[in-house]
Amino acid sequence: MLEGIIRESTSKADTKKLRRDGYLIANIYGKGQDNINAAFKMGDFIKYLRHKEHLVFPVKVGDKEVKVVVQEYQKDPVTGELLHVDLLMAQEGVKSYYHVPIKVKGTPIGLKNKGVLIYHRRRIKVKAAPENLPDFFELDVSNLDVGDNILIRDIEMPEGVECYLNPSIPVVGVIKAK
Repeated sequence: MLEGIIRESTSKADTKKLRRDGYLIANIYGKGQDNINAAFKMGDFIKYLRHKEHLVFPVKVGDKEVKVVVQEYQKDPVTGELLHVDLLMAQEGVKSYYHVPIKVKGTPIGLKNKGVLIYHRRRIKVKAAPENLPDFFELDVSNLDVGDNILIRDIEMPEGVECYLNPSIPVVGVIKAK
């Protein structure tokens, strides 16, 4: 389980000091809950996120243990270093918006016809309760030829998961290489 500390002060000087000491600044929030200003060791956080199996994961901050989802993060524009992360509490029975990642399987037919597989979207925004939330959407791209796309309407949503995006938005496709 990922463990962090509660930040007592949110001043600029204290934030800079924490970053110098190797901490990642985080805000944990949820509907009807008090916000938690936290900090995690940068290396531990990145290592944990790379090897997590589910979209929802537990964190321990102080003596509180909460289940969260990464909602948004900010990177330094020059160095690419992670500066800040927003974690949304995944509360049982409370529907919220989540960004679910896309995974593809198979090799498109269009690659043999000088095509290139492109992602139009890496994640899809859905509204669901955490217990119904899929960890990812797996799309089979083996039948895609040059000019073919998989659209939002082609993705089968699990029970209790709603997507309010335009159904004609492409997710992945094969385009002709230049």
